[in-house]
Amino acid sequence: MAEKFKALTIAGSDTSGSAGMEADLKSFEEIGVYGMAVLTVIVAQSPKNWAHDIFPIDITTVERQIATVGGSIGADAIKTGMLGSAALVELVVDSIKKYKFKNIVIDPVMVCKGIDAIMVPEAAAAIKTKLVKYADVITPNTIEAAYLADMEKIENVDDIKQACINIHKLGAKNVVIKSGSRFTSDKMTDVLFDGKDFLIEEKPKLTGVYNSGAGCSFSAAMTACLAKGFTVHDAFKTTQTFMQKAVAESFKLNQYTGALCHWAARQ
Repeated sequence: MAEKFKALTIAGSDTSGSAGMEADLKSFEEIGVYGMAVLTVIVAQSPKNWAHDIFPIDITTVERQIATVGGSIGADAIKTGMLGSAALVELVVDSIKKYKFKNIVIDPVMVCKGIDAIMVPEAAAAIKTKLVKYADVITPNTIEAAYLADMEKIENVDDIKQACINIHKLGAKNVVIKSGSRFTSDKMTDVLFDGKDFLIEEKPKLTGVYNSGAGCSFSAAMTACLAKGFTVHDAFKTTQTFMQKAVAESFKLNQYTGALCHWAARQ
């Protein structure tokens, strides 16, 4: 029987299914990895205007969930998503050390789609000062990367490269920064920095598509690849292909948002 691999996501639940834990588990499955989840918050959206309501899970419950996996199952890789308080960040750091988690992917969720302000400054500060150093891979968007790198803004590839260098100095072994839809150019640019070399992937920017959950799915796909024993560079390339297909086949959910087609590669 072929070896089976396991990955854990410590993240919030997006009730719409397009982002957060739901997107992570879909990505794990499509890469061929068994997914497990620790919920940190539940996010519900108003049917009237899609305003987000966030309902945190108490920290004791989060701790018990982590113990379920770390204390009795184990994981070949883990990723973090929405961590809504400094105390929660500290719990994750303690858990990484306690359970000796490996292949750690940090998706430093600090902003919501369509909002460029840091949501919880105390949590963001804790991620920067306490969690980043444990990252085998960290995958910020340009807003999050600017915060972590102490830069005013990131507007081009040279800015991304400088931010990668700055974040690597915080202790992250590999830094991946995604331009997403925030750049005005007609290209999507993702940059991987391993502390020595840059690997830059550029693709035409897709139009008429939905990208809710793209950041979650990207980091989850990287996590699944690492769980299977891929090198970081190979994980990055595999994730690029996975994401390009998932975004290209994205679809409308309602008048406010859409979702990625995580199974597009199987069609």
